[in-house]
Amino acid sequence: MSFEIYLVEDDKNLNLVLTSYLEKENWKVSSFFTGEEAKKAMATPPDLWILDIMLPDIDGYQLLQEIKLTNPNIPVIFISARDADIDRVLGLELGSDDYLPKPFLPRELVIRTRNLLERTYGSNLQIQNIPPYTIDINSRWVKLEDQLIDLTSKEFDLLVYFAKNRGLALSREQILQTVWGSDYFGTDRVVDDLVRRLRKKMPLLNIETIYGYGYRMMKS
Repeated sequence: MSFEIYLVEDDKNLNLVLTSYLEKENWKVSSFFTGEEAKKAMATPPDLWILDIMLPDIDGYQLLQEIKLTNPNIPVIFISARDADIDRVLGLELGSDDYLPKPFLPRELVIRTRNLLERTYGSNLQIQNIPPYTIDINSRWVKLEDQLIDLTSKEFDLLVYFAKNRGLALSREQILQTVWGSDYFGTDRVVDDLVRRLRKKMPLLNIETIYGYGYRMMKS
């Protein structure tokens, strides 16, 4: 599912970078540089707001209050370069759903955004897009365009785990815990074998090996 995100960030370079990262996830991004611009767009609300507190015209707290007053169920990620503890507490008290202090890696914002979208619209995120692949988590199928790819149960579970944690370094122990369960007894070499099989069946996946640790799946 393609979600619409409103990004309010007055730093033009950072706005451009964050917009680029978010759009790579197939989300539609509308970016604003001032609070007034963002206020005019509130009549047609997005699926999620990303809001910087340090705006040139309107206090970010005020804008957050107006957003939550108008559409209280729409999630908001609050970002700030000011005092982290104070901003985090005030932002959460005013209704923000997550907080990210500057500086941060753009990839972290993407991951937090995806996680918040999944928590808020969970049932609508059962389709995961990892171009050129499409994954239906409920029906447990994966396609390359219109062609079904035959995966074993463990291969599919690993694929979903990677898809939900794109950009994150996942240790072999984490993968074992998630795919095999906490009661598994055996060597972590089964992880390497499963990754090898998944790579063979889905060669367009960008799965990086982190030697001595585990794996990371990036966008293809």
